[in-house]
Amino acid sequence: MEEDTKTNQRLARPLSAQRQKPSSSLGSKPPLPRTPEWQHLCFDSISTTALSMKGCDASVLLDDNENFVGEKTAAPNVNSLRGFEVIDAIKSDIESVCPQTVSCADILAIAARDSVGLSGGPFWKVEFGRRDSISASKSAALNNIPGPNSTVATLVSKFQNLGLSLRDMVALSGKRKLVCFINLSLWLIVFTICEGGHTLGKARCVTFSSRLQANSGSPNEGANQEFIESLKQLCSVSGSSSTLAQLDVVTPATFDNQYYINLLSGEGLLQSDHVLVTGDYQTREIVETYAADPVAFFEDFKQSMVKMGSLKPPAETQTVIRTNCRTVS
Repeated sequence: MEEDTKTNQRLARPLSAQRQKPSSSLGSKPPLPRTPEWQHLCFDSISTTALSMKGCDASVLLDDNENFVGEKTAAPNVNSLRGFEVIDAIKSDIESVCPQTVSCADILAIAARDSVGLSGGPFWKVEFGRRDSISASKSAALNNIPGPNSTVATLVSKFQNLGLSLRDMVALSGKRKLVCFINLSLWLIVFTICEGGHTLGKARCVTFSSRLQANSGSPNEGANQEFIESLKQLCSVSGSSSTLAQLDVVTPATFDNQYYINLLSGEGLLQSDHVLVTGDYQTREIVETYAADPVAFFEDFKQSMVKMGSLKPPAETQTVIRTNCRTVS
């Protein structure tokens, strides 16, 4: 990706250090619950017809219009991705000094990196030059974002379709706590920007309800039964399908390797988390490595985020630099 020297000098620092308005600064309040997940942001961009990558193009930020129904209301995203107003505020500030220069996709990539760093996680260099899509697809989000009950085989397939490895998948799953699963239309970023895809953030009861059934059997094999009982109690109230549970109950606001420690203790919230230690010996070995060595997790996570953030749309894809991230402008 080509880099504009002056623009990059400004954006190489965390966005929170550049913004001057205290009321909207990323540094003025914890950004994690308020920023779209990067993983969702990249997965949503996969073409559903040819399964070709459109890349990280900020399609998830587009509101519905007369030409398409976008990704915000797709089941994997609705009531899950949030914080769009944070991106709006950042974009507005940047447009006031660098009009039509920095894309919404680049803003998401930088915000994802800064959200991780501000939460105690690693820092990495973000390359610039992404451009924004002029359309979005609800069906792409429905078909291509890995579901909360995914098997290891499904997870691996989804990531391999994007050129990401088994190790990338496990490392990026650790990002779920950021609620930065990528806009691969995330995984993004972040949020995800965006899941340590799942080391930050929360999930609704409906997303792990299969684990709470009395005769669920295999979904709870190897699970901590006290943990399962606590989830049943949380989600037992009538109308609690939207009740939120922490993806990491030990360090919910810190980007660290606790997610993997939790998995080995049988306290993975989603079935797609739990299967990383019960469904495949290779993924379990990686989980064990990250649980024992946070530095190894941070290093692999950085590399995987760079790989994911480098996904490009096909050369013939029409893109722009939006002046408003919610609309094609």
